[in-house]
Amino acid sequence: MAGEAKTAAKKAAKKSAAKKAKRAPPRPKGWQKEEVIAAAAQCFMERGFHVTTVDDVARRLGCTKGRIYHHYASKTDLFFDVHREGMRRLFDAIAPAVSAAGRARTGLEGLVMLLLAHAEAMLEHHVYENVVAQGVQVHRFDAVTPDQRGTMRALIASRDDFEDLFKHQIRAAIADGSMRAMDVSVTSKILLGGLQWSIYWYRPRAGETAEDRARLAHRMVEPLVGGLIGERRTEM
Repeated sequence: MAGEAKTAAKKAAKKSAAKKAKRAPPRPKGWQKEEVIAAAAQCFMERGFHVTTVDDVARRLGCTKGRIYHHYASKTDLFFDVHREGMRRLFDAIAPAVSAAGRARTGLEGLVMLLLAHAEAMLEHHVYENVVAQGVQVHRFDAVTPDQRGTMRALIASRDDFEDLFKHQIRAAIADGSMRAMDVSVTSKILLGGLQWSIYWYRPRAGETAEDRARLAHRMVEPLVGGLIGERRTEM
């Protein structure tokens, strides 16, 4: 009897395990949307939007391009999602600085906080931010369907919202006299453009740490801030 009970228990355990395996099969590599976005970001950074193909993304994932098309109707739609992810990372990166800037001693000190956070994000998320920078040309020439044009407008609005955070802080710095008066719109574009230029010259080094990137971010921001205050200096 005891032997029969053990045998029955083993069969029940095997049956239960088989059911669990059937309910939750392992997903093949490249099936998850996040994996597709990450691989596409790398391809777009390395080859550019126009040269990159869906086959390139599939090859990087080690899957068929059918798995890419499971999530995206076209390469342009995939590019937009990479762009959207890059903007999300930028907003997340500067959110603490935006909050802290409201408690800063001066408007300029708060602006420096935003610039440093943005610079570090450009370095940490170098691959995605390269794609965001490419987005301007794609927005102009490759949004051909009504849905894509709608997505394009939303992405442009997101970029404008991001810039508005810096415009607001520039106005605060001018108002309290911590930086000299200048055109707010042009100044914000020059500041952001100066940091975004890092996509062309920055390459992550082996063994690079967050502290290394933070130090580089300070060196990137310092000359930009110097232009805001003229002959005076500010500590960062």
